[in-house]
Amino acid sequence: MSGGRWPGYPAAAAVFAIGMAGTTLPTPLYGRYQEQIGFSELMVTVVFAVYAVAVILVLLLAGNYSDTAGRRPVLLCAMALSAGSAGCFLLQSGLPLLFAGRLLSGGAAGLLSGAATAAVIELAGPRRKERAAFAATAANMGGLGCGPLLSGLVAQYTPWATTLPFWIHLGLVAMAAVVVLFLPETVAVTRRWPPPAPQGVTVPPEVKGVFAPASVAAFAGFALLGLFTAVAPSFTSRTLGVHNLAVSGAVVFSVFLASTLGQYWAGRIGARRALPVGCGVLVAGLLLVASSLVAESLPLLVVGALCGGGGQGLAFRAALTLISGAAPPQHRGGTISAFFVVAYAGISLPVVGVGALATWLGLRPAGLVFTGFVLLPASGAGVYAARRPPAGA
Repeated sequence: MSGGRWPGYPAAAAVFAIGMAGTTLPTPLYGRYQEQIGFSELMVTVVFAVYAVAVILVLLLAGNYSDTAGRRPVLLCAMALSAGSAGCFLLQSGLPLLFAGRLLSGGAAGLLSGAATAAVIELAGPRRKERAAFAATAANMGGLGCGPLLSGLVAQYTPWATTLPFWIHLGLVAMAAVVVLFLPETVAVTRRWPPPAPQGVTVPPEVKGVFAPASVAAFAGFALLGLFTAVAPSFTSRTLGVHNLAVSGAVVFSVFLASTLGQYWAGRIGARRALPVGCGVLVAGLLLVASSLVAESLPLLVVGALCGGGGQGLAFRAALTLISGAAPPQHRGGTISAFFVVAYAGISLPVVGVGALATWLGLRPAGLVFTGFVLLPASGAGVYAARRPPAGA
């Protein structure tokens, strides 16, 4: 294994961030697509949820593939899917290519979630384990946040709103693919194109003690992220009267920025403490988001995004650190993928529910129901982790 090469893990984290940025690039543009094609708020969340379904399917069917095929081939495949997704959005003229683009984007994210996280941690080596865990989670959340920020700015201030963001991303993906070719392979014994061995949501016995509270916390945190990436732009324009796409993108970016900062602080206070603390801060953020819906206040929405994102980041990094640390090396990619299956279920199921409720009740009542629903797992995981601190880091 070549984990001692210090340039490896920052480069792998950059590849991770570029890939994840493509998955949220369309977020501020859904309003434009609605105007061009003509579809409801429910369809916006369905288009978004198709991405999450694709992530989950790839994690279930090939989440452990990089444990045998190697990290680099899987990362290259993820870059190819990401490029294909950008191509679909560039050519789109209706819902079919939007769905195809989201499916390919979800496939890329599913491959990256396990393989890129494992590659970053393994390239850093044991002495940089904590730093690498932060690099992996920050690349994930930072990339997700940069996507809507980039597309919002481009869409608002250039005449190529629905094309230029994807051309930019195609260029970044090409650079990332070149970087992957030069990354050291961290899997000691690899097989060329082994047949997939779907594992489902299974975890090694060593991880089961920490997996339940960690994955439930991730479910709640990712549900909040899903709300912002699917519905927040519509809420800011239709309810708050803010039609600037750069502002919509910045609101979504703020929740991911706060998540990255929360991940930084998780390393300072330790994973065992950060898990329950993060859940508590996430609960406070959800209450602030609910208050912003009632008051129709953009500043309150941003404060809720920052608080909720910070709590999500604290809990997410703590959960990933504890799970990756407990997993045996030969099953690390598959175990991390199982963790992300639960997390991405949080993005898909509650968000589609918000879209359905928004069609019948309106955005505000749907958002309030959503926050009440997500408060339950977030508070439950926090109480459990506080009363029974997980073993490990």
